[in-house]
Amino acid sequence: MDSTLSLNGALYAELTPAGAWYAVSTRDEGSDRQLLLQLLQHGGELALTEARLQQWSTTDSPAQALAVLYRLQRLGFVSGSLTGRSEPAGSLESRLPALLAALSGEGRALLADDNGLYYATAGFRHEAAEQIAALAGDIVSLGRRHARLLNQNLGLGAQAWALIDPAGHAELSFHPLYLGRQSFVLVIGGQPRLGDNAFVAMTEALCRRYA
Repeated sequence: MDSTLSLNGALYAELTPAGAWYAVSTRDEGSDRQLLLQLLQHGGELALTEARLQQWSTTDSPAQALAVLYRLQRLGFVSGSLTGRSEPAGSLESRLPALLAALSGEGRALLADDNGLYYATAGFRHEAAEQIAALAGDIVSLGRRHARLLNQNLGLGAQAWALIDPAGHAELSFHPLYLGRQSFVLVIGGQPRLGDNAFVAMTEALCRRYA
């Protein structure tokens, strides 16, 4: 199959919300995730070449890199665009509150580091945000202590935690995000909207700084 693949050098590769989630929701260091993280950083600005694709995917040949890209396209993680785009104006700190608000059905979300300190918030007051961020740090620690049970013994791929109502709807959910050596927790009040393009924009902005 690899010999039949060719690269359209006129396209810019961009991630879908599903691709962005796959890229940052695990610590896996496989070639597919490496490529996705690089596309989050540069995909909208740099057109694809075989050399660039091989470097970003850390594969041994252009054919292997094309196979990785093809697989990601088939999964719906990557799409192609005929036009590039520059990095949005404004600092990361100034853009995050609006992006976070778009990820919640109630406009309430915050981003904390894995030490329990909040980085940005939307819809939560400062005092509540501090306490929720501390709780997020505890939940990350809890997940790490029980990772063997959850991931191996029970075979659960998800790492998010949530407080739910009797109908099973999330009232407060905690989503670990991994960008290189830096870890965050995305905390969402109400129903998560991780299928929104704001999630891609947020992960792109974080990857440019931290991945």
